[in-house]
Amino acid sequence: MNICIVCGARPNFMKVAPLVKAIENARQQGDDVAFSLVYAGSQNDPTLEPQLFTDLGIAPPDVYLDAEADSLNVLAGNVMFKFDHYLDTHPTDVVIVVDDLASTMSAAITAKKKGVTLAHLVAGTRSFDISMPKEINRLVIDGLSDLLFTAGAGSDSNVNREGANISKTYMVGNILMDTLRANHSRFQRPEVLDQLGVAEGSYLVFTLNRKALLQARDNLANMLQALCNAAGDAPILAPLRGAAADVVRQLLPPTATHFHLIQPLPYLQFGWLTAGAKGIVTDSGNVAEEATFNGVPCITLNNYTEHIETVTEGTNVLVGEDPQQLADATARMVAGQWKSSTLPQRWDGRSAERILHILLNK
Repeated sequence: MNICIVCGARPNFMKVAPLVKAIENARQQGDDVAFSLVYAGSQNDPTLEPQLFTDLGIAPPDVYLDAEADSLNVLAGNVMFKFDHYLDTHPTDVVIVVDDLASTMSAAITAKKKGVTLAHLVAGTRSFDISMPKEINRLVIDGLSDLLFTAGAGSDSNVNREGANISKTYMVGNILMDTLRANHSRFQRPEVLDQLGVAEGSYLVFTLNRKALLQARDNLANMLQALCNAAGDAPILAPLRGAAADVVRQLLPPTATHFHLIQPLPYLQFGWLTAGAKGIVTDSGNVAEEATFNGVPCITLNNYTEHIETVTEGTNVLVGEDPQQLADATARMVAGQWKSSTLPQRWDGRSAERILHILLNK
């Protein structure tokens, strides 16, 4: 069996790394299975530092489609054109796509038109807001997929309610936890903590990436003010990239001396930073999921989450884009007045094993 795993952005690699390792282990044990790792972007993508692949214990992508564009529609067309050529020149039995990006949807459409079995990793996530481009991507990918690998019962319910055949839906668990469990003992303490004189467990971590938040600058300025006020003396460490760092730097109140913009961290150092935090404020679903695994209080700057179990069972609280809700939640976080939590079902680090077993036995 020849498997093609398609990634569209940096966070996807954290989710496919366990599957890559599972396939490599199966090959060593004599199973007739091979894979190719394809990245929709370019080899020069600044978010893909070489250390990322070293940290994850996998090789860099075998193929870069170089399908970059400012417009999502142009990007989608470029991915379809270049991935079509890839499938023409590389024998492929199964294409696995990850999450809900425009590049993910484009690869899914191309694979389906080629008659290749299509599997969606982290299927069934919904915001129920059709105005969001990612929601359209999710609906298209799930509707086309032959195999739906979901992370939890909520995602199962979503695809089944939309008419997906139960026989093609598999709750394999949260594969991001495979990566986290495998690397937890390898986390590396960032030097920036010593440089700032910040003790473990005393600080908050702040991450931001969502374009809607960055574009609403007046409200973001109010949110940053609310966060800094409610945090009191607790240091806030913000390892932000690119535009997010620039916008936050411009909007920070001058009194926010305990808010520290720091350089983006490699995977193993970022894992240490978040696992050892007093709390996390983020707009990232992945970061919120990892916070639940680590038992670290987490505030998500959104009205929904792809994995509702981080809220119903885990440490996550949704505050939307409301500065007052953010201030109230941050005050509770700093005071240590957070809800109790448990690990959701099948966050056991064996999702990749389940996925490969299904693929090899279909």
